[in-house]
Order: sequence, then structure tokens, then C-alpha cells
Amino acid sequence: MPQDIVPLKRALISVSDKTGLIDFARALDARGVEILSTGGTAKALREAGLTVRDVADVTGFPEMMDGRVKTLHPAVHGGLLALRDNAEHMAAAASHDIGMIDLLVVNLYPFEETVAKGASYDDCIENIDIGGPAMIRAASKNHAFVTVVVDVQDYPAVLAELDANDDATSYGFRQRQAQIAYARTAAYDAAVSGWMAQAIGDEMPRRRSFSGTLAQPLRYGENPHQAAAFYRDGSDRPGVATARQWQGKELSYNNINDTDAAFELVAEFDPAQGPAVAIIKHANPCGVARGATAIDAYRRAYDCDRTSALGGIVALNTALDAETARAITEIFTEVVIAPEASDEAREIFAAKKNLRLLTTGGLPDAAAPGLAFRQVAGGFLVQGRDNGHVGRADLKVVTQRQPTAAELEDLLFAWTVAKHVKSNAIVYARDMATVGIGAGQMSRVDSTRIGKRKSEDMAEALGLAQALTIGSSVASDAFFPFADGVEALAAAGAKAVIQPGGSMRDAEVIAAADRLGLAMVFTGQRHFRH
Repeated sequence: MPQDIVPLKRALISVSDKTGLIDFARALDARGVEILSTGGTAKALREAGLTVRDVADVTGFPEMMDGRVKTLHPAVHGGLLALRDNAEHMAAAASHDIGMIDLLVVNLYPFEETVAKGASYDDCIENIDIGGPAMIRAASKNHAFVTVVVDVQDYPAVLAELDANDDATSYGFRQRQAQIAYARTAAYDAAVSGWMAQAIGDEMPRRRSFSGTLAQPLRYGENPHQAAAFYRDGSDRPGVATARQWQGKELSYNNINDTDAAFELVAEFDPAQGPAVAIIKHANPCGVARGATAIDAYRRAYDCDRTSALGGIVALNTALDAETARAITEIFTEVVIAPEASDEAREIFAAKKNLRLLTTGGLPDAAAPGLAFRQVAGGFLVQGRDNGHVGRADLKVVTQRQPTAAELEDLLFAWTVAKHVKSNAIVYARDMATVGIGAGQMSRVDSTRIGKRKSEDMAEALGLAQALTIGSSVASDAFFPFADGVEALAAAGAKAVIQPGGSMRDAEVIAAADRLGLAMVFTGQRHFRH
């Protein structure tokens, strides 16, 4: 049976991240704890005036092979693994002069950081820690007697535990630390295996792992009865995980999900070609537009569906300025995310205490490869991030009528937006702004009708003579299986259509477009989004 309280008399400290190291070691030394150490850690401790015993003195072997071999020795692992209440274990330790180690403090070589910096294959390999994970696993397995620390943020907790137990640790504390340690080595191995699969071009490795570090617990998930938390995966992709939050209450599960959807959409539009704004509700766009200025783009996006925009997420591909900030505060908005925000814009938002403002310092690369995964019963699905893109050169005109230059611009704009709309997706666009969006319906015809009706409702609200779908260009995320979808678009007033093509009834659909006077182009690329 594990002992509940174990005195802490001897510690082995070997860390890559030396944040807080000296103060922590001094606190241990003041409690009479003997400190063993290695390499750069031992050097830093000695320079701080602390008494340190080299692990090499304990093992009888010098550090060798550029430090690859230093702690892989029975004198170390025996001190970590020996069961203190097992007479045979303690007799073996005594006969081989193996001292017990009560505390292991190890943080690992910075493999993840090395990969994130774009280091070479050889440099990444050299930053794979071997002795560290081995010691962590040994200490964690023997948490009945040994405390293990893998994160610098746990130093205060260790000292508080020692204060509470007369320089000893409790079993419950050691259990919690062991769990933290195993999670760290699991994440480390996941990072190594994932990187190596990518490095050798294995798109479907036999085993696949994902890991993350807790960013914040959340009040609940999609609904109040669901527990939830937000984890960061360590990547440097600009977005909600890397953003600075300037104000407002903590983001909710739905806030984070929707903000990510909004920023990934708006990042499709190059700021060098002008401002763009996306307004998102329930992970679907309710308005997207480009404009001469940010406020122009925002107004045009807002006018697509003012009703749905209430309580939505606003994303910009350029800096948030004061004029746009004032416009956004005219209605209730949950979150605004942008690469930057001016001081004046932040001051305007400060009057809206519940409005969250996030800045990211940049935009994610919409063309960058990556992985997406989703849980299913008994497993999970993994696929590449949808970084598909088509340009004018990729389009194939299949109808008698050629689209005009303006229609082509709107078609490509609508196509880009449709990539981020839940299937079945229909996006009406005019002058580089959405004017009607139908999302998430089981029938593509229904999505077509919903987009039309939303446009009609907005025309009435704005006092327009007719819905802006009349004369619009339309994108469909997948092919039309029957001519009825094209007929519904024509009824809505559309004049040009972009779609993947590839249906058994393409000829029937094209014939319907010709009969109705529509221009139609094929992309050869689908964008289902379930």
C-alpha cells in the first residue's frame, strides 16, 4: 500500500526551461533537500551559489555522446522506481549503493518549439528527448513514493505542499502530478510521431494522436449540461487560440467555435486587395463583403442579413479602425476579431464591457495544409484541412452564355464564401458582397429558396424596389443533381452560377441553364462542409 505522506529529502533536477529554477531550487535547499542535477541545469544552480551533486558522480559514468547518455542508468532509475515498502527492493538498492529520489523535476527538450520554427529534419531529431521521458515515466509509475514535476507552473504548488506537510508530500498530490506528467509525455510523443509522419510523407500512419494544453476551462459546452474546456495544440496559426483578448468576459464554447469560423473565412481574402468583413452566426456566415474601406465592407456584410447578424461574430482581414468600431457597436455583437485594432477603436469598445475584442497580429494562411479531425463512435475521422482554391484559369464555362467580367468576380467571391457555409450551401453575391445565403439544408433547392427569401426580407427592410438576388451571381458548394436547383436559382433572379460539376445529369442541368439564359461555370472542386 502506498504511504500517504513521504518526506522529501532528495531531488533530481534536469530542465530545459529554466524559468523559476533558481528560486525553486533555493526553496528546496532551505528545506535541507539534496539536489542532483545534470549539464546546463547543474551549471546554472552552481552559479547561483547552490550545492549540487552531479548525476555523473552518482552513476559513475560521465555524460557522453553530446549529452545523449547521462541519466539512463540503474543508479538513477533504481532511485526512482524502488518501492520503499518492499524489503527486496530496498536490499537491492542498499547492495548497489542506490539512493532514493523523492522528487523528479524534468521539462523536456523543446521539440514542439523547434518544429514550429521550421528547423531542419536533423535539428528536430536532436531535440527529441530520451532520458527525460524515461525518468518521467519511472517517477510517475512510482508515485506512491515519488513526486514528479514537468511544468514550471507547478513549482509553487510543490512548495505549498511541503509547507502543508512538514517538508513531505501527500499521496493525492503525487497522484495529480503523475497524471500531469503522463499527459505531458503523451503530448510529446504525439508531437514527435505527428511531425515524423508528415516529414516522411505518411498521410495515413498506423496510429494517430492529437494533444493539447489547457487554455481555459469553459462554463459549459454547446449547452449548459455539457462540460467543456478549450485546449491549444501548440501551433502558431493566427486565430482565436493565439489571439490577445483586450476586453470582455471569457469566451464561451460557441464563441470560440464561431470566432474561428469567422476568422478562417475572412482570411480567404487578401488584405492587399482591400478590406473584407465576415459576420458569423452559429458557424455560418450571415454576411460577407469586400469594400473600399473596412466600414464599407462591414455595412455591406451587415445588409445581407441584419436579423441574423444580431449577437454575431465579426471578423476583419484588416485593422479595426475607429469608424468601423463605432458602426459595430450600433448593435449587440458578441466578438470582434481582427489582425490589429487602433487605440481609438479599443477606446470605443471599452464602453461595451461585454463585447470581446481579439487581435491576432496576422491572418492564417488559407492555402496552408493541415489536419482536421472529428470524433465518431469508436474512433475519429481525420482529413486534410480544406485549403482548396480555384482561380479564373481553373473555371470551365459550360453554357452558351459567357459570364461577364463582373459576374466572374462575383462568382469567385461567392465560391470562396460557399466553402465556409454548411452544406447544402447556396450563396448569392453582387458587387463582391453576399446578398442571400442558404445553409445547412437537406435539399439544395431549399437552401436556394432560403437565400432568396432572406434577400427579399432585407430588400423590404432596406426599402429596395426588389431583392438583390435579381441579377446576382450564385455559388453552390456541390453539383446540382437535378435541373430543379437551377430553375429555383433562375426564379430568384440569378444570372450566373458557379458549381463543381460532375453530376450524372450535368447535361440536363446545363440545358436548363441555357434555356433560362444563365451563364454557368464548373470548378471541378467540391466544398462540402458538414
